[in-house]
Amino acid sequence: MSPSESSSPQPAPTAVPAADGDAATPAALTARAPHVPAERLVAEMVPPPRFQGARFDTYIPDPKQPSQAEAVQVLSDFAESIEGGRATPEKRRWFARKPAAPKGPRGVYLDGGYGVGKTHLLASLWHATPAPAERKAFGTFVELTNLVGALGFQQTVRTLGEHRLLCIDEFELDDPGDTVLVSTLLGKLVDAGVALAATSNTLPGKLGEGRFAAADFLREIQGLSAQFRPLRIDGEDYRHRGLPEAPAPYDDETVTRTAYRTPGASLDDFPSLLEHLSTVHPSRYGAMCDGIEAVCLTDVQAVPDQSTALRLVVLADRLYDREVPVLTSGKAFDELFSEEMLRGGYRKKYFRAISRLTALARDAGALVADGSR
Repeated sequence: MSPSESSSPQPAPTAVPAADGDAATPAALTARAPHVPAERLVAEMVPPPRFQGARFDTYIPDPKQPSQAEAVQVLSDFAESIEGGRATPEKRRWFARKPAAPKGPRGVYLDGGYGVGKTHLLASLWHATPAPAERKAFGTFVELTNLVGALGFQQTVRTLGEHRLLCIDEFELDDPGDTVLVSTLLGKLVDAGVALAATSNTLPGKLGEGRFAAADFLREIQGLSAQFRPLRIDGEDYRHRGLPEAPAPYDDETVTRTAYRTPGASLDDFPSLLEHLSTVHPSRYGAMCDGIEAVCLTDVQAVPDQSTALRLVVLADRLYDREVPVLTSGKAFDELFSEEMLRGGYRKKYFRAISRLTALARDAGALVADGSR
């Protein structure tokens, strides 16, 4: 049995007795190593729970950034241009005119820094496209490459080739090998008539978040450049607009008591969780969080190396997708990654993780407040 199939559960932090009527002993993420069949990977290619309610009319454009309102209009029009494919040939009247092929690019690329609402807009496009859910796919770049690994390239082409729309969030321009793989896949899907939409990370060494992302994206996907219309979305990280700074970490006792008091909470010490992540394939991190309503972590420390840091980024994304609050003791989230990491090739991923974990830490404050009443 491979390391990713099983692992030795790590001990949870020292238990704090719960008061009468409190929740049961919290779960431990370090005791979970789920198996995820390929069929589930396909079925779960939908907007994550955080964006299930995302719609164009729930996206609030910043009045100081006209490009945001413009993006909403362009994407709305794009959604309407995609044939839903609900009507079967048998149901069409014999004299019905065949729909004209849509004009212009069959793909859109959302260009902007993190926190400007690109994922919200991408999910809104998925929801607005007039096609059944089973003929639309939504996933991150990592989830798409995991799907290829699970199904094989040709089967992935056959499966996604039956879709009307594929949305790819966080296209990884910093991974040349996977970029070429996905670029080839997208070429096959375009030939099959699939509409495409994507967001991506900025390549390393670029000044300004997102400023050069569109040109880099179009170059990296090689012959598909003509299929994409870049949409610039300016703005600051919405998670920081008018909100307080990230809350300070709590002490171990507060985190542990809150975990025992909160139904569906998990409780782990951070170093053990990082070690456990190395034994579970990142494609399984979402399943590892199934049923978890809050994540409580003690002894948060700086991440020791880049491989560990990248695994933590994936976990942060899955927790953020599911709106799972994160309560911690130890170091603050802006101390997770070294200065060298924040200057390096994966810096945008790390800043995104800090931003998302900070938002989840704010959410976790309510858990502590509830317990103090």
